[in-house]
Amino acid sequence: MALISIEDLAELDDEQLDNDITDNSEPMDDEEQERLYAHWQAVASTHQVSVPQEMRGPIQEMTRRNQEQEQVPFATISQHEKLGEVAYEERVYPPGKWACITKGEKLYEQSISMGFMKLMRYICKENSAGRYLGMTIPILNEVHMLEDGNGFVKEILTAYYLPAEFQDNPPEPTDPDITIVHRDALRVVTRVFFGTTTEETVMRQVNLLWELLGNTDTLHRDVYMVAVYENPGASCRRNEIWFIRRDS
Repeated sequence: MALISIEDLAELDDEQLDNDITDNSEPMDDEEQERLYAHWQAVASTHQVSVPQEMRGPIQEMTRRNQEQEQVPFATISQHEKLGEVAYEERVYPPGKWACITKGEKLYEQSISMGFMKLMRYICKENSAGRYLGMTIPILNEVHMLEDGNGFVKEILTAYYLPAEFQDNPPEPTDPDITIVHRDALRVVTRVFFGTTTEETVMRQVNLLWELLGNTDTLHRDVYMVAVYENPGASCRRNEIWFIRRDS
């Protein structure tokens, strides 16, 4: 699955481009490669990001493997409904190893885009195993709030969960900016939302979930996570906002 954090693909008119290419596991010809790269460049430009030439290989690799994905394991603790629909739910994610990178660009969307492009290269053979590792979902973006609570700290951590095959012995990244981190079990309250993720849209989702939850001291207010699930060609991308439960 070519899950990338360069977003807004749903706003483009050439969604069929991704469908045509990802339905075919055969090697791409030169014309297909150029169309795909141009597609990514068009999306990147909406967030003031440029896709470097060295991303051509990872883009093609992940596009060909679009249907291959592994869910990060979790257990659902509870679900809470409003008007007959799930408004939010609580989950526990077990301890595990993640490949993490932190970027501090001017815009939130620039940071997550730049960070994930580096993770893509790690996933696509720039690792000590020299092989494609496999895509897991969701990709997590961890944001910290400014002291006044009115915005994000620039440094955004983007994290990729190592597939089960590599949890015991994670391949080392060739990129020194990427680190393999063992993260403890995580208990979160989650709410689904759809569309692109920018600082503005994420803050809106944070405020909406607080409205549903009311006043509570059991959840962190200084750090949140944005979980991204969908293929970039999806017309209505699925994301989640995660509130982190404090240690009891």
